[in-house]
Amino acid sequence: MAEGNKNWYVLRVISGKELKVKEAFEKACTIYDNLKENLEQVLVPTEKVYITRAGKKVLKEKVLFSGYVYVKVSFAEGVEDMMVNTTNVVNFVREREGGKKPEPIPEEQIARMIGVAESDPTQVEDSVPNDFIVGETVKVTFGPFNGFSGEIEEVNRERRKLKVAVKVFGRRTPLELDNSQVERE
Repeated sequence: MAEGNKNWYVLRVISGKELKVKEAFEKACTIYDNLKENLEQVLVPTEKVYITRAGKKVLKEKVLFSGYVYVKVSFAEGVEDMMVNTTNVVNFVREREGGKKPEPIPEEQIARMIGVAESDPTQVEDSVPNDFIVGETVKVTFGPFNGFSGEIEEVNRERRKLKVAVKVFGRRTPLELDNSQVERE
């Protein structure tokens, strides 16, 4: 490969250490000029997902491709060895028929991954309906009142919140919930 010609490559790394490898490369770029000139970008595609922890929805960043880090690099003297010898790096993904050279991946594939990695977490929220009306009956799907049914008393579309009255031990109890915590019955 010609020096200065930067392509995207895939590095196999120890699963769960993708972000540590990215940090190690960024730190190495501040120390080694050769790496700084030849390593353009390090990419660990992630997506934001909601998980339920202790009855509450939490936004968490999840690595999309466990065990892989994507790098845009040109292989000048010693750059490949420096990258492969980094802690938690296994090796580059090589050419298919037993080749010894790392195999570049097309720019279009990276563009698609970057699109997923940079997607807005509110897109997940947008899939939840925001057209609830006062008086409608809904069922609570998350939190300590999971499974309870109640009637909507108030709707706040900007904050995506609902005030729902459920019956607990025969008494009417008002709850403030996110739109994502209820579903229509």
